[in-house]
Amino acid sequence: MQLASRVRAAFAVFSIFLIAGCFLGPTSDDPHSISTIPPGDSMPPPPPPPGTVPLGLLADMTGLTTLYARADNWWNLEVTGAPIDPNSAAIIATIQSYESSGGRMHPDFTPNYGIPYCVVDENTPLVQVAFGNTSESDKGAPGEPAGYPIPAAARSDGRYFENAGGSDGDRHMLLYDRDRRMVFELSYASYSNGQWSAGYGAVFDLKTNYRRPDGWTSTDAAGLCVLAGLVRYDEAFGTQPIRHAIRCSIKRTDGYVWPASHAGAHDSGAPPLGMRFRLKASKDISGYPPEIRRIFQAMKTYGLIVADRGGNMYVQGTMDARWDNGVLNPAFHSLHASDFEVIKLGWKPTT
Repeated sequence: MQLASRVRAAFAVFSIFLIAGCFLGPTSDDPHSISTIPPGDSMPPPPPPPGTVPLGLLADMTGLTTLYARADNWWNLEVTGAPIDPNSAAIIATIQSYESSGGRMHPDFTPNYGIPYCVVDENTPLVQVAFGNTSESDKGAPGEPAGYPIPAAARSDGRYFENAGGSDGDRHMLLYDRDRRMVFELSYASYSNGQWSAGYGAVFDLKTNYRRPDGWTSTDAAGLCVLAGLVRYDEAFGTQPIRHAIRCSIKRTDGYVWPASHAGAHDSGAPPLGMRFRLKASKDISGYPPEIRRIFQAMKTYGLIVADRGGNMYVQGTMDARWDNGVLNPAFHSLHASDFEVIKLGWKPTT
């Protein structure tokens, strides 16, 4: 009798678990679980948990793999199989004509020059920024209070600004919010009399493929995210390949093609912003130091995107005291425009 009571009690407990399972639904590893994602679609991965990326200036962000979460973002697209533009040779010849060196490549980043970045989090207070161009600047993140998460230290520390806070240049300030997985970017940024000001401001939600409206600039001429295309020290000296396209400038530009959204200057007959280069597969890069090979391989796999009008064949990277000009300059100077081919203007993958 006592045994039968125990059996009935155990069965009752088992029944409760069965009922609870009906309410909870199938587990994620249940082969019969019902997905709400339509076939063929995929959800972007969630942002990393706070702390995956350390805070601070030039913090190591290699844990993200790519800055933009989606594999189909324009910065993350592999271009090894992309078609060559029918006018590739003529475009390359035009770029070569812009300077006597024949389009020699330059590293636009050194210990004292380049564009730094800072990693912040949701606890970094938002501060108001007065913009010179209000019609194409973002007051803050979409759907959130106005303001940019600028660390208090940036008020007096030139390391937060492009080219160490020099009065010339674009004075970019790039802020990566690790909790929101967003980039806040300013150009011509300055702090005076208790007020932050900037010429332009742009916010990029890296969990999406949001692209600025056609005709809108950002903090660069092409309307793109600057941080996404920089050569970073942590990537160059990491253990994994660089998995994104790299930002570059040429001396003259005219118009724009996808993925750019803005034309900038109009130099008649010049190539457009948004144009993609690809380092030729035949170019031997085996003799370069490992960090240089990693950068040049990214130029083969993901290519270069013309994001600005400036120095001819200048490749943008981070301002970082750890760079060695004695390695960078000869390596980059060994490449010329003729080592590259132009991908079909406005190319998008079909799938």
